Amino acid sequence: MPDRSHTASEALKAHGGTTVELLGWVSVSNVVGGLVFLRLRDGSGYIQLAAKKGAAPEAAWEAARSATVESAVYAKGVIRDDPRAPGGKEVSVKDFKIISPSDQWPITRSALRSPRTLYDLRHLAIRGPKTSAILKIRSKVVDVTTQYFFQRDYTLIQPPILVKAAVEGGSTLFPVKYFDQTAYLSQSAQLYEEAAICSFDKVFILQPAFRAEKSKTSRHLTEFWMIEAELAFTGLAGLMKVEEELVHSITSGVSEGCKAELETLGRAVKVPEPPFPKITYDEALRISEGKGIHVEWGEDLGTDAERVVSMEFEAPVFVTGYPVKARSFYHVSDPDKPEATMSADLLAPGGYGEIATGGQRIHEYDVLYRKVKDFGIDPASMTWYLELRKYGLPPHAGFGMGVERVMRWMLGLKHIRTTSIFPRTMNRLYP
Repeated sequence: MPDRSHTASEALKAHGGTTVELLGWVSVSNVVGGLVFLRLRDGSGYIQLAAKKGAAPEAAWEAARSATVESAVYAKGVIRDDPRAPGGKEVSVKDFKIISPSDQWPITRSALRSPRTLYDLRHLAIRGPKTSAILKIRSKVVDVTTQYFFQRDYTLIQPPILVKAAVEGGSTLFPVKYFDQTAYLSQSAQLYEEAAICSFDKVFILQPAFRAEKSKTSRHLTEFWMIEAELAFTGLAGLMKVEEELVHSITSGVSEGCKAELETLGRAVKVPEPPFPKITYDEALRISEGKGIHVEWGEDLGTDAERVVSMEFEAPVFVTGYPVKARSFYHVSDPDKPEATMSADLLAPGGYGEIATGGQRIHEYDVLYRKVKDFGIDPASMTWYLELRKYGLPPHAGFGMGVERVMRWMLGLKHIRTTSIFPRTMNRLYP
């Protein structure tokens, strides 16, 4: 196979008269008489090729003329300035070879109007410019996130995906046959992070989570990626500060580092400045009620309530003090209001709703034991987790933030599935 001397993006920056060799895929083909115009795509971007009959060798011209959309090709030629070409440059072809031909491309204009067809063809549709841009931005989100934590001396841990007990509730577990036992796909790594802080002080993870929620909303996936962090000797106020900093880092990192991708999407990222606004659960109920959505005190806000509350704000907003019965068993009760917890959800503005959940964890053995019993959980299934409280587990706090939900809000996307390379929903397990 021929070598590549330049990527498409490098070729666009080269001076006129520079000879380049390119490897990529044909995204557009247009034959006008003796001229063949091809748009070549590689992982860095796009550049136009022009093969002129008589100027290019006959074999190269014939190969360029016969190249079908999405064929993998090699092209050698000379950079020429042309303001009419995308990017202001084109390559005058001197050699051209088809490396791997493509059958007739199935993603037609009618297919583009059918989300179901596009997701049936997701293995091919990810080559499109907008999907590619979203997934490149996702890569940047991961990069910025890991750098945020590493620069602040957090330790990355990698807890198991196969677990024995629920973290967020048994009704949303995916069971898996594990030899002669039943295991479950992890809902969250939180319990293992709590164990790890006594070794590392501050830890984070970035790994998949699974929730068997029978939900068809535009903000739910059954498999998604979580950014989670747990911090020893930290309360709710310190935790919210970390979340603010992380959201600011992600949005500013994408805004500065993904200009070409954002231009492809026609989107500018708004970078919110900390501190973010904070309201109580009770205040959120009043806002929701004023918008015609009633939530009984003690219930979680729910999708509709989160939407109307978040629409009242220009920046992400923390909702604090969720009731005990609306939170998981491990949350600390508010000493000034025992029926509420030291917890907070972070809602993205503009109706996008919850993107992160966090709070202070119970660190006393007796308190947690009673809470486990009150929630109807068998203490035997939590033996190791309870035991942590007997061996110097300090006050601590942590949060989980969904990568896909952050991206959906940041990029203004209609459906969360567009943020995943191969999304998993209630009705989607293929391809």
